[in-house]
Amino acid sequence: MNETAIAFEPPHVRAAADGLPLDRISLRDHVRAVEIGAFHVERGVAQRVQFDVVLEVVPGLAGQSDDVDRVLSYDTIIEAITAALAAERVNLLETLAERVAAGCLADARTVRAFVRVQKLDRAPGALGVEIVRRRLPDGAVRLHGPEAAAAPGVARVIHLGRAALGGPDAAAWLAAALAAPRAALTVAPATPQAAAADEPGFRIGLLAIDQAAWALSARAPGLAVASSRAELDWAARAGRPAVWAPARMLADAAPRPPLDASRPAEAAAWLAGELGAGEVVVCGDAAPERLPSGVALRLASSPARIGA
Repeated sequence: MNETAIAFEPPHVRAAADGLPLDRISLRDHVRAVEIGAFHVERGVAQRVQFDVVLEVVPGLAGQSDDVDRVLSYDTIIEAITAALAAERVNLLETLAERVAAGCLADARTVRAFVRVQKLDRAPGALGVEIVRRRLPDGAVRLHGPEAAAAPGVARVIHLGRAALGGPDAAAWLAAALAAPRAALTVAPATPQAAAADEPGFRIGLLAIDQAAWALSARAPGLAVASSRAELDWAARAGRPAVWAPARMLADAAPRPPLDASRPAEAAAWLAGELGAGEVVVCGDAAPERLPSGVALRLASSPARIGA
């Protein structure tokens, strides 16, 4: 049975197809203005995206009791869409659909989620994807299950500035940073970058930091280059050092923070806030002017002070 093909058919069609005694709630023709897309022409431009979501839910007694507290609210779907759009800018409709489905399935009463996401302005007609996702049974192995959520992630962000990595003690700075447990590393670009005046300048500056991250990985075998939060968290939990390549996360952040490559320590502080790290350690660079709530600042005057 092609479940996706009949996801949006009337209930009697689905009942005949699989016989599952499940109720359904749905949100149809829900249109939002979204900045989404992998092409450069889609950046900085909002386009209409339509969401159609059908949830199959465990039958309840709400219909008999007329009690709103006993039914899965339609707001669950709208909130899942809103949360998926607010998390960060995404390139793919597939990613957006996955996040909406995951948000809906977070409610234990949802058994299956059918999600259709379509771009209405990209071409004549509608371009889109359709997915179906099922709630995993208790005890099933999950990619991001409770055991993963409980595992500690990044505890601190260590920013290595040009004065640290370009000076006579560079090897000691790097060794100390690599030895720090549950740390994500950030680096300054090899040459100072001017404040970005436009989108090309913003992206060129971030690519300079990405290049510095890759150059650092060449100096430290085993140092991973991570461009996403998921990669950084995974590396910390696995006990592997990772250096952040910020271009993807900063360009896709929603809302985009007022940062660029001219203030790399500011970007390190922002990353600490995003990762839930309690501390940002700045080595050989100017201290950030702003710190996210819950993030402490420490200026390391020597390699020995990194792990203090």
